[in-house]
Amino acid sequence: MIALSLPEVKECMSKLLLTELFDPFYFIEGEIVTFNTFTIDGRLKKEFFEPDGLPEREYALWKEVREFCFSVIKGKRTPLSFQFVLCLSDANIEKLLKQQELPFQPQDVRGLYLNLKYDGQKLTCITGTSMNLFTMDKSLEQAWDKMVQKFFAQKEITYEVL
Repeated sequence: MIALSLPEVKECMSKLLLTELFDPFYFIEGEIVTFNTFTIDGRLKKEFFEPDGLPEREYALWKEVREFCFSVIKGKRTPLSFQFVLCLSDANIEKLLKQQELPFQPQDVRGLYLNLKYDGQKLTCITGTSMNLFTMDKSLEQAWDKMVQKFFAQKEITYEVL
């Protein structure tokens, strides 16, 4: 787990809300505080879908809620705060495990998370790793932390390790 400061708040928010950059991530949950507190649960409601259109995943993708979040945030005033929890998709977790030759199976990993938090002034990102088994091996956590930093650097998202 690492904590990153994202000092270019406007630039980062633009990439988060107006581009497809984070679209492949699962959206776990979010909270936006403006004139009200808007809480969003990313868990899909299976009963909403037609049987032939039922997604196999448990959570919405960021691309499916991004425009809604933007509609709540946009305006003359910035939000008082917000927090979004995103998770690397199952396919990308499997890809990371193979690329890094890590000693885990995809079913061993519950999630690799990005916790984006804005407090009205600062934007931070805290990485997280959750496993379905007990292990003292931190190789996946370290690989995820490095991958996030590489992703931010490649996408020109300025960050500082806290």
